[in-house]
Amino acid sequence: MSIGKVGAVVLDCPDPVALARFYAELVGGSVEDDGDGWVDLKGADGAQLAFQSAAGHVPPKWPSAKDSQQFHIDVMVEDMDAAEERVLALGATTLDAEDRKRSFRVYADPAGHPFCLCAC
Repeated sequence: MSIGKVGAVVLDCPDPVALARFYAELVGGSVEDDGDGWVDLKGADGAQLAFQSAAGHVPPKWPSAKDSQQFHIDVMVEDMDAAEERVLALGATTLDAEDRKRSFRVYADPAGHPFCLCAC
């Protein structure tokens, strides 16, 4: 028997509203700002995401044995090329997407957190 369940995946970032808007475009949902440095993404399928203001936020590096990525989010998509085009237009950056035959591609969100687009 488990002790509990995942309530939300929370990402530290310099601008929680902007990052929540990025993820709302990526996975759906609506942005709910509490006005005090905490923003929830409500109504999206999958695990709940939340974003909190972190002064002096330093994004993780990928790949790096010294500065680990800490965590990443896998986003399942039907069309990898179309999804890539959209996330890049939203402000994501490519970290590792050169091998077009793999079932995943690695990007960073606008605050530097790694995430993967994965083929369904």
